[in-house]
Amino acid sequence: MMEEEIKASLGDALRQLLDEDLSVMSLDDLELRVEALKAEIERALAMTESKKGSHSEAEALFKN
Repeated sequence: MMEEEIKASLGDALRQLLDEDLSVMSLDDLELRVEALKAEIERALAMTESKKGSHSEAEALFKN
């Protein structure tokens, strides 16, 4: 998927985040940003797993 296609499917806040000019950020700011993004990735992955579990439970309910 091309970068433009990815950005088109994102919300405004995430699109703005991806468009930020990182070259003007200090090293400390960049490190803080990386840590915050890692935490957000973990949060999104946890929600993905939670939704997969809910989806599996719903499928099992309807199969019976």
